[in-house]
Amino acid sequence: MGGVGPYGTWNDAGWNWTLGVNFMAVVWGIEIFAPMIESQGGGHIVSTASIAGLVSSNSFPYNVSKYGVVALSEGLRNELGPRGIGVSVFCPGIIRTNIMNSQRNLPERFAGVTGAPPLDDARRDRVKQLTERVSRGIDPLYVGELVREGIENDWPYIFTDCEFEPRIEARFTEIKRGFDRIRDRKARRLDAHHSTRLT
Repeated sequence: MGGVGPYGTWNDAGWNWTLGVNFMAVVWGIEIFAPMIESQGGGHIVSTASIAGLVSSNSFPYNVSKYGVVALSEGLRNELGPRGIGVSVFCPGIIRTNIMNSQRNLPERFAGVTGAPPLDDARRDRVKQLTERVSRGIDPLYVGELVREGIENDWPYIFTDCEFEPRIEARFTEIKRGFDRIRDRKARRLDAHHSTRLT
């Protein structure tokens, strides 16, 4: 679900709608089905995130919600694996779906609150370009084959293509640089005496 726009267009209803559909629905689904899967002797869970859950170029609530699904799936993989449940996170690129028309599913209680902001020419062009790209996106049937293969082989991450790999590599490079900047520094810590006094 696409949700609302970046900083400057946020509102609580938009955040609630986007996080509810894209993140909390995943949580609720796992809460319901994971115990059933475990009781049957094991199985596999695939949660749908997005490539936007690994690299974000803006502050859209959509991206935030998908980062959450990635984090949830990574944690659950560690926790549920010993119980016989595999966990994969599905991070698709641009697939031929109806995501650009997601406002059609807007609940009535959010109507008039999460409407898209007025579009300037530049933003209108970006929306048009993305809409055209989605219309020519990856075949959903091919995507289904990848997901099946990911389940059968217990892949932690299921991708659909390599278009965004350079941007993900650039992100990890910046993360590594963050560690390198402080690598030779000794972290300052409270000694035991001060720690006791503060507690």
